[in-house]
Amino acid sequence: MRVLIAPDCFTGTLSAGQAADAIAEGWRRRAPADELTLVPLSDGGPGFLDVLSRALDGTMVPITVHDPLGRPVPATILIVDVDGRRTAYLESAQACGLDLLAQGERNPMVTSTYGVGQLIEAAVAEGASRVVVGLGGSGTNDGGAGMLAALGAGDPTVLATGGAALRDLDDAALHGLAEVRERLRAVEVVLASDVDSPLLGFHGASAVFAPQKGATAEMAQELESSLGRFTEVVGKAVKPARDLLTGKEMRLDSEPGAGAAGGLGYGLLLLGGRRVSGVQAVLDAVGLAPIVHAADLVVTGEGTFDWQSMRGKVVAGVAQAGLANGTPVVVIAGQVQVGRREMMELGISGSYAVAENPDQVAAALADPAGTLSALTARVATTWSPRSL
Repeated sequence: MRVLIAPDCFTGTLSAGQAADAIAEGWRRRAPADELTLVPLSDGGPGFLDVLSRALDGTMVPITVHDPLGRPVPATILIVDVDGRRTAYLESAQACGLDLLAQGERNPMVTSTYGVGQLIEAAVAEGASRVVVGLGGSGTNDGGAGMLAALGAGDPTVLATGGAALRDLDDAALHGLAEVRERLRAVEVVLASDVDSPLLGFHGASAVFAPQKGATAEMAQELESSLGRFTEVVGKAVKPARDLLTGKEMRLDSEPGAGAAGGLGYGLLLLGGRRVSGVQAVLDAVGLAPIVHAADLVVTGEGTFDWQSMRGKVVAGVAQAGLANGTPVVVIAGQVQVGRREMMELGISGSYAVAENPDQVAAALADPAGTLSALTARVATTWSPRSL
């Protein structure tokens, strides 16, 4: 039996590669004769570069950038040359990720995306004509202001001190934005993101995601106001583009993905960026479709299989690939919070949870790889005709 193992990371416990290895270990324990293919995946968040570096023939370039609080941290850029064109893949979480902050440091009022701008500058210095930025797992809510400051759009002491400071921006705070946009005009900027939220409003960056980064309800409201002021200043710095069909001004803050990574998506759209599904970008890069077609079964997974999994996450992307190729897909997750009907509509044949009660959650956190392998061994007994 040919089994494709293609999980996302189990956030906070296992990288996608570690999860794939743990699942494979458990499967071999019960079905050693099965042929396993491991393809770790990502939706653009943490692990994006690790996944792509396994699949693409490229060069990893190490650099040092600022973390969300301005401290130096190591980061990497994946450079890939295809048909004479150089593409740079960046992982924004390496510079502004929530996991770079201790629990007591998580405060989107003061965290910045400045380091992401440094990543982009380094990619351009490497000669990239295409820059793909994986978005996800951020600890920021500054609309990409810090990133723009690093690129020369304005004073970093004003733009790179966190989302709250944007509320008091001067009208000329983005005096260099037009020049930055002109300088990067020849560079294709791609946002790889699973988030399709706008920048502002009830479904925007501050309302939906800021609380996950340490914001109280009051802080989220203040951040919303700050981002609103930021868009006003943007409007004074550059003229908005117009829709070619209607002639109406386009509002980039309302574009799908503008709210990704605390509004970093908005900042990248200001640079002429276009959004693609983070999952689809990875699936295309690793060439998943023919691998799924050749498999008899696909095993995918993530930390929590819930309603968010249904909207552009790795599990949904793998399930769609399974449906398209007529290959059954099963999910092994830390926790499962999706009903059978919704799961079947997504094209998933079965789901299995490592932890179903508080005691099991504690055990899983104590030994994430071991508990994942143990559950996978039981799953293999059900799905493999050659299991022991």
